[in-house]
Amino acid sequence: MSAPSVVVGVDVGGTFTDLFFYDEATGQFVTRKVPSTRGDQSVGFLDGIAAGGYPAARLAAVVHGTTVGTNALLERKTAKAGIITTTGFADVLEMRRRDRRQTWGLWGEFVPVVPRDLRVEAAERTLADGTVRTRVDPAEIKQAGRLLLERGAEAVAVFFINAYANAENEQAALAALREIWPNSYVSASSEILPEIREFERASTTALNAALQPVVASYLAALDRRLASAGSRAQLLIVQSNGGVMSVDTAKRLPVRTALSGPAAGVMAAAHIADAAGFTNVITGDMGGTSFDVALIAGGRSVLAAQTTIDFGLVVRTPMIEITTIGAGGGSIAGLDRGGLLQVGPESAGADPGPACYGLGSRRPTVTDANLVLGRINAERPIGGKLARLDVEAAKAAVADAVGKRLGLDTMSAAEAILRVANSRMAGAIRLVSIERGHDPKRFALMPFGGAGALHAGALIKEVGLASALVPLYPGVTSALGCVIADMRHDFVRTINRPLVAEPGGVDLATLGRAIGDAARDGRNLLEKSGVRLEAIDTQVELDMSYVGQTHTVAVPLPAGTAAGVTLDSIRTAFEAAYRQAFGRLLDNIAMRVLTLRVAVIGRRPKLDLAAIRPRGGSLEAALTGERPVWFDGRVHRARIYNRLDLPVGAVVAGPAILEQPDATTWVEPDLAATVDRFGNLVINRTP
Repeated sequence: MSAPSVVVGVDVGGTFTDLFFYDEATGQFVTRKVPSTRGDQSVGFLDGIAAGGYPAARLAAVVHGTTVGTNALLERKTAKAGIITTTGFADVLEMRRRDRRQTWGLWGEFVPVVPRDLRVEAAERTLADGTVRTRVDPAEIKQAGRLLLERGAEAVAVFFINAYANAENEQAALAALREIWPNSYVSASSEILPEIREFERASTTALNAALQPVVASYLAALDRRLASAGSRAQLLIVQSNGGVMSVDTAKRLPVRTALSGPAAGVMAAAHIADAAGFTNVITGDMGGTSFDVALIAGGRSVLAAQTTIDFGLVVRTPMIEITTIGAGGGSIAGLDRGGLLQVGPESAGADPGPACYGLGSRRPTVTDANLVLGRINAERPIGGKLARLDVEAAKAAVADAVGKRLGLDTMSAAEAILRVANSRMAGAIRLVSIERGHDPKRFALMPFGGAGALHAGALIKEVGLASALVPLYPGVTSALGCVIADMRHDFVRTINRPLVAEPGGVDLATLGRAIGDAARDGRNLLEKSGVRLEAIDTQVELDMSYVGQTHTVAVPLPAGTAAGVTLDSIRTAFEAAYRQAFGRLLDNIAMRVLTLRVAVIGRRPKLDLAAIRPRGGSLEAALTGERPVWFDGRVHRARIYNRLDLPVGAVVAGPAILEQPDATTWVEPDLAATVDRFGNLVINRTP
């Protein structure tokens, strides 16, 4: 029997689970989109694996972009976790940064992920310079652990003040806890985030502990079910930084799985854009529940040092900077208390889904509006859940909830829903571009997800983007991203020293040792994963600022090591990064190195996009008919094409609809789509 050769990427969304199968031995591929199962994601996951048609024994690797951790945080369905912390610091999670849920006014509430009765103090003290003033008592730690267990804690986090400077007390506490704790769900801030800033470190560690039982049990069950199906495939998990990690690492660091699905989509978008010759791209991942936007400038996605999952739930770990709004195909439209039309953030999800699913919902969604206007084929719904869509149910929902209340006919009401949705999405695109100093005219939109390509033309016009680049399989782009994503491990260490040569300044020898230690640890993790890699790269950045500033800029060390690095070269790199970010430098102010960041990246074999491009065909053969489409207040006759039958070089002038099993593309009347050599659609304005 031949060795397993099929790699499958699985992205679980709120409405659909998307899969991309690629046989590395034959170059064959299969795409699938199946309904998600919200109660137990693994059911839809395994349904999709079965739908791929490959025997389980042929699977070499399963790469999973999961929303289990993110959903648990958003829905507050995490495990019951406890914290053992330094005396006097039990309220760090509630104090936060003294921010408020409402900017104006003093109302609003916040409930920490760990309640007050599960936050226990212990006598210990480490100073900011790493000096241990009070050593931790293992007996006291064991007593605190038993108290937390009595109160129902399933996991525990150890957060000692200044542990980033010296982890000795935390490690002693961990050793004591492991003697009495009944499972492996024990986290320490010095292992999760050995970085200055106590709230961010406490929050990230607490969230990691609260997610461990949830994510670990889900991944363990998934692994068992794959094995019971006859698969020996290695299960890998996408991280929020766009890299992948082993299941063991994901169980230990589940906080790094937040936003992993959208991150995979951005990685795929970067790969597709690079092959197609686009260096500046704004991605728009529009699924059933949300619209996720990210910016790729100069061929590189933007990494953020931290994100906020919900108010007060701060995760500080490197992740692709993604802006998410509730504007997906299943987003529900209706009038607010003031009589204004709103779309989202509430979603109909997979069950009952939009009104056109015929499963009992009478509330109109973006999908219903697109169907009513003729842009979706009722006889060819994506996802395989239904044989056809109920157009009359969609019309009734749009008319009752929006049309009659606003005095509009059904078509005008449906178009109004899309205009509001497009406006919200355009706002998210402006947020990551204009508001951060980027000119949209220099960027192409890459819409993907099941619904993204239906809105490409409207977003080009509303934002003023140069064009749109629609991937060959937009509905499963995030699953494709799982297949091509590299292995990645990130390490951080606090330096917190001024950039000066005298005593007390940055010690280059210490910096070099820290970089070497991180590179070695990262390589060891990559080797333990057993994943086939083509190369291993090390990327090094310093978080720096002028003395007195709170916020930092990321300063890359080009060589990826400390070799040849001097104080002058660091100073030059900082000035370049600071000038690019703020347009000017500050004279006569000292600089400070706050944090060292090291990323060790294992390069996996890349999928050659030419292997999945269209072969042969003709524009005439791809034409399947016409149908009326309502656009801009009147009916247009739109030509309908089977997109996957379009040959390279074909030009489709709007109005036109391009259909395929995983998505639909709407080309507006004054736009034209050209098929590039990889099968992507390049949509531009017509002269």
